[in-house]
Amino acid sequence: MAKHTDEVEQYMAELEHPLKAEIETVRAAILASDASITERIKWKAPSFVHSGDDRITFRLAPKGIFQVILHRGAKVKDTTGFAFEDDSGLVEWLAPDRGVVTLPDAKTVKAKKAALVKLVGRWMKATAT
Repeated sequence: MAKHTDEVEQYMAELEHPLKAEIETVRAAILASDASITERIKWKAPSFVHSGDDRITFRLAPKGIFQVILHRGAKVKDTTGFAFEDDSGLVEWLAPDRGVVTLPDAKTVKAKKAALVKLVGRWMKATAT
C-alpha cells in the first residue's frame, strides 16, 4: 500500500473544491497503482513522488480547476534522449517532458480515470531514470 502523509491528509480535509470527491478518487487510484509512489504537498497541491522526485502534481487553482501535471521534477532537465510515447490522448504536451491532463467535471474524471492511472504508471517508469 502506498504511503499517505498527514500533510496531504490535512490538506485534503481542508480543501474546498467542487471536484473534491473526484480529486480524492484520482488520488487514491494513483496511490493504489504502485506501492513505491509517495505523496506530499508541492506547489500548494498534492504531488506524487517516485524515485525521490516529484513526477505528478495536481493543479487545483484557480478555484474549480482540476488538472494533473506530468513533469520530471522541480528543476528543468535536459530533454535530449528523453521520449515518452503517449497513446492516451489525454495529455496536452507543453514540452517533451511536461504535460497537462485537464479534468473539467465529474463525468470526465469517471470516464478517464482508468486511462489516467495507466498513463501515470507509464510516466513514473519512463521518468525514473
